[in-house]
Amino acid sequence: MQRRTFVQTGLSAGLLGVSGLSARTRPAQAAPAAHPPAEIRLSSNENPLGISPRARQAILSGMADANRYPQARAPLIEALAATHGVRSENVILGAGSTEVLKMAVEAFARPAGRLVLASPTYEDAEWYAGPGNLEIAKVPLTPDLAHDLDAMRKEAVSASGPVCVYLCNPNNPTGTLTPSDAIDDWIASAPEHVSFIVDEAYFDFVTDPSYHTALGWITERPNVLVARTFSKVHGMAGIRLGYGIAHPDTASRLRRLQVRNNANHFALVAGRASLEDSEFVRRSIAVNERGKRIAKDCFNDLGIEVLPTHTNFLMHRIEGDLRRHIVRMRERGIRVGRPFPPMLEYNRVSIGLPEEMERFAEALRVFRQSGWI
Repeated sequence: MQRRTFVQTGLSAGLLGVSGLSARTRPAQAAPAAHPPAEIRLSSNENPLGISPRARQAILSGMADANRYPQARAPLIEALAATHGVRSENVILGAGSTEVLKMAVEAFARPAGRLVLASPTYEDAEWYAGPGNLEIAKVPLTPDLAHDLDAMRKEAVSASGPVCVYLCNPNNPTGTLTPSDAIDDWIASAPEHVSFIVDEAYFDFVTDPSYHTALGWITERPNVLVARTFSKVHGMAGIRLGYGIAHPDTASRLRRLQVRNNANHFALVAGRASLEDSEFVRRSIAVNERGKRIAKDCFNDLGIEVLPTHTNFLMHRIEGDLRRHIVRMRERGIRVGRPFPPMLEYNRVSIGLPEEMERFAEALRVFRQSGWI
């Protein structure tokens, strides 16, 4: 007997006993309506498996110290440094990688500065540039949806003050790659007043041989920061833990801009435990690949264009109004991604569990039959 059935049966029996009615003498009632399927979230690039078992246990065990200010910062920083082959002074923690981006924009794009970024790309760097009254230079992606590094260089060269370049690679929301060698060429030739934030939130999902991390620059280039997160492959989006890796001088500058005790106690202990759970990371990647294959097979069957992806989400073309498509999916109990201008003829979909992607594929087939997609 399933737990829900057991609970409902036990509750009913208890109520009957209190009222003096037995199941035999109770008036007949109509059968309850079937429960609608639970809503599935394919909208925010979250890990559908949740957090790792080790991280969950670390949080439970950490309850005893919840009344204390965080003491696990140094152990996590040391673990991250060992994982990436750097020193502890290279590592900066954040409440999600978004806080790391905020610190970097504030540190690199000083007054009279310019922020150069792709369009579309992850929005947070631009958002954090607002209070600093920085000039924003948005550069459209290339036809194959890579960062247009030549056009971005021109924007950097023409600036009169300091420049901050934001490179989300793989890119969000497209899921596409910019060849790492091309990024390396720009970093190698860039003057010191041009700084680079390389956002590698989806690093763990990439298998393309043209891709590699930008971490090789941080020992010699103070103008490079690599941002990483626990929100994706580690499944800790709600716990808020991210980190940056940079030259010690740069890391020191960023620490002066961070909120004190910015990573809470549970994030710290869960992050360290998740780093040690390599089996969970492998499982997360494998589940992502299975879900992605289900979606791609459906798109191929229906002849729907889907962009190449190296992440835990994908973008596909739609017909008709994007917002109406989002509403129709919501009516079927499926949350999909929001609009990402200027690509309003595409919808971004996060990869869920295989059974969730089957529901998504079935919705697409129904939409096709209705002439909506």
